[in-house]
Amino acid sequence: MKPTFLHTPVNGPFEDPCVYVRLLREKKAFLLDMGNIDRLPSGLLSKVACAFVTHAHIDHFIGFDHLLRNMLGNTSALNIYGPSDIIEKVAGKLKGYSWNLIRQYPLRIEVFGISADEIRRTSFRAENAFEPVHGPALPFTGIALRETYYQVKAVVLKHDIDCIGWSIEEDFHINIDKAALLEENLPVGPWLTVFKQKIRSGRPADSAFTVTLPGGEKNFTLAELKAKIARITRGQKITYVMDSAPTGDNVGKIVDFAAGSDTLYIEAYFLDEDIERARQRNHLTAGIAGRIARDAGAGNLVIMHHSPKYRLAPEAIIKEASAAFGGPVIQARGTGRKPEVDF
Repeated sequence: MKPTFLHTPVNGPFEDPCVYVRLLREKKAFLLDMGNIDRLPSGLLSKVACAFVTHAHIDHFIGFDHLLRNMLGNTSALNIYGPSDIIEKVAGKLKGYSWNLIRQYPLRIEVFGISADEIRRTSFRAENAFEPVHGPALPFTGIALRETYYQVKAVVLKHDIDCIGWSIEEDFHINIDKAALLEENLPVGPWLTVFKQKIRSGRPADSAFTVTLPGGEKNFTLAELKAKIARITRGQKITYVMDSAPTGDNVGKIVDFAAGSDTLYIEAYFLDEDIERARQRNHLTAGIAGRIARDAGAGNLVIMHHSPKYRLAPEAIIKEASAAFGGPVIQARGTGRKPEVDF
């Protein structure tokens, strides 16, 4: 199955956490957290449409300035989602600069602050020197962003302060049966994109669908063509959880939130032997991370965001997480000047 989302950690396990997610159909990208993002070339940064920030500690948010500088000339909006205070944090960042020469720039920044029961929205535009324009608060029901074929969900966790867990979930995946195309004498082409869009948009099953061929046309109903060439499977799901206190409430929330994830990115800051330190610092251990992934039924577990105290023995974290998960784990690498996957 060709994935809908390509994703990779940007930095290594002892560096600032950040995951770059590429949406293949739309040629745009998301950031999950934005600590140090200097490794990302401008070509990848220019594709970023949304940044989903867990909280505004410096190692999760310092990359805002770098992203802003790369996107000043963008005509499309930059959307930033985070905990309830993210609006004030972005406003403070923007207030730190003088903007008298950028009023002709097109950039618009939309910021969404999420709490347990509401989501606030504020707009910042280059044309008015990024002065905030506040919108009305709306009830928050767990979904931060809803698009045609996917949604981004959020859960409010505790790291002493609020910290948001994120999941990107495809509604369902449409696989085209190449053998069935040949059998129907249908070519591969742009019409398949239109066909998939109509399925995802919920068009009536008896809607007419025409495929234009070199020698004429073939007419189907949407349901008829879907039955002939499409195979509908479960959609892709990526979950990202950082900086969470090792409490029963947090762990239960994360297990439910991450259920069925194809990939779970999760912090493994301490080892179980340092659980008291983990409680003091409000971080998960590798063992807890592995058990969460196991109980959530995650397909792949990627551990990241380790305490520097284990820098000389990173294999201990892998071993503990793997034993608790019941299978192999992936440790974020992010070495070199570019992400692990060259998009």
